[in-house]
Amino acid sequence: MSEKTLFIAWQDQDGKDPRPWFPIGRLDADVERPLYRFRYTGGAQSAQKQNKVGFPPLVEFPGLRKAYESDTLFPIFKNRVMSPRRADFPEYLSALDIPKTATPIDVLAASGGRKMTDSYEVFPKINKRPDGKFSCRFFLSGWRDMPAPVKDRIASLKQGEELRLALDLMHPATKLAAQIQTTDFVVIGWTPQYLAEDLAASVPRCAGEFAAHVARVNPPPAPASQRVLIELSGNWNGHEPMSGPDFQPLVD
Repeated sequence: MSEKTLFIAWQDQDGKDPRPWFPIGRLDADVERPLYRFRYTGGAQSAQKQNKVGFPPLVEFPGLRKAYESDTLFPIFKNRVMSPRRADFPEYLSALDIPKTATPIDVLAASGGRKMTDSYEVFPKINKRPDGKFSCRFFLSGWRDMPAPVKDRIASLKQGEELRLALDLMHPATKLAAQIQTTDFVVIGWTPQYLAEDLAASVPRCAGEFAAHVARVNPPPAPASQRVLIELSGNWNGHEPMSGPDFQPLVD
């Protein structure tokens, strides 16, 4: 199947207080045709309505209620993928745990497309199977602010090590978050924010059906944002992920 969907999230970084992320746009990509389509989502409006938060539309997509199409990947996404001509490109793919045949869309889905020069992040739409089961991968968030003993525990993580999932209802930035813990109950960080609401909605009835483990550990000099790759699986029978208003396109 050549069609894949990515979301792009934005975080207001004007100020010292922790700020939430908003899914502000959706990219539907058919890499075989090829055809790329970008639309803003309800999260863009949510970001504009939040107190002290004013989301500025992207320069190449000035209209919130317009669909943009191209037969090439839009620059805001293309510029977030490392050039295959770089000597360290094979090591980059290895750190993401994806094959050499990966497309730029695959790379974006795995890497998050983070840049030091702006406050955007890319993530893939999670699709559950007909039986309700799903699996996804993401890099551990929030661990860089942890105390030294926790960082030592993170440094000791092994590939395949089992992890636990727990809801965090008092996160300083978002109120709701999903913790990642070791089996000896050390909180090592959090899932990306885009997973928190779906997990919170489904954990009460599906808690026993979630499983997480360490898929890969990338020691320095790998970027800190790509230190621990985690795989999460479970059953969302009766729950449709990423279907809330913030994820819905503003135009059909």
